[in-house]
Parts: sequence; C-alpha cells; structure tokens
Amino acid sequence: MDGWVERHRSHIMIVLLNLISLGAAVLLLRRPPSPQGSVLQIATAAPTPTAVPTSTPSPLRVYVSGAVVHPDVYQLPHGSIVKDALAAAGGTFPDADLARINLAQQLLDQQQVHVPRAGETPLPITPAAEAQSSSSNSGCVDINTATSGELEDLPSIGPVYAQRIVEYRTDHGPFSAVEDLTQVKGIGPATLEKIRELVCVR
Repeated sequence: MDGWVERHRSHIMIVLLNLISLGAAVLLLRRPPSPQGSVLQIATAAPTPTAVPTSTPSPLRVYVSGAVVHPDVYQLPHGSIVKDALAAAGGTFPDADLARINLAQQLLDQQQVHVPRAGETPLPITPAAEAQSSSSNSGCVDINTATSGELEDLPSIGPVYAQRIVEYRTDHGPFSAVEDLTQVKGIGPATLEKIRELVCVR
C-alpha cells in the first residue's frame, strides 16, 4: 500500500488541489452578495418650484393735450405720473406753464392731462369719469369739476372768484369738503353761507 502511495503521490496531490479549488469556487458562488454592492444610489435633482403667474395691471390710456409736441392718447404703465405723460407726448413747448399743473400727480385710466400755455386758464386734471357737468340730477354744482362759467353763476362768485376756485384746485388738488372754499382768497364765511346749499363735493 505504501508503495502504491509513493508511486502515485503526484497524482494524489493534483487531485487534492483540484478538490480544494473546486470547493473554494463553490463557496464563493454560494456566498450571498454584499449589501453594500447591491445598493445603487441614484441622485435625482430637486424638483424646480413652479412659478406662480402674477397678473399684470392693464396699461393706462391718457389723453395729453395743450402745449405739448404731440397731443394724443397714450398708453402708459400702471403707476405713471403726469411727468411721464408729458414725456410720452414728446415734451412741452417753451411757452408751457408747467407751474400750473402737478407733475407728480399719479395718473388714472381715461384721464386727460392738459398743459396750459402762459396766460391760459388750465383745465383741471381729472379722470374722464369725473369730468361731467356739475349740473346733475342733484342740482348742486360740484366745485371739483365745475367749469369757470358754471361757478360764475353762483351767488356772490362772479368771474374773478370763479377763476380763483379753478386755480386753487389746480394748484392744491381737489376740494375735500365745501368748507374748503374759504381757503380761496376772497371767499369768506359769509359768501360760503350764500352758496352752501348750491355746491357740493363728489
């Protein structure tokens, strides 16, 4: 027996090595996969927030007239002022009396901006909706929109005081109450009492 082993020692060693290699291969194949190798990390970009649409105010339609280079109706962005309207009309002529109008006044839709010339009676800058005759169904004269001629018809007013009323509201803005007429030069409490029932502020 020992002689047989000695004669076939090399063959036996080869067979044992093959068996060991085969066993190792089987163990590797049956070994469960590593958790670290089985997890696939996929980086995804964060969702982009959807922009919320915002409403854009409609442009203002303003009629610019008087001592401007190009009198016409212009569309201006919401929030524009009288100075912007004059710029849209190409600017003013040298004889324009800019001291008679408020360049910083904010514009409204369908408003008229009239630039008077030196010596001309300026028109009040009011929205078209308010530029109505003061002789309405109520019968009172709106001191904020009445023309100089309509104011002249009031008792104790006449052309001089009517002109002063128009100039005052142009320079200082609309009257907030009938009592504000006493701020006009020459119109005192006595005159106010004569016309109080005939005038109003809308």
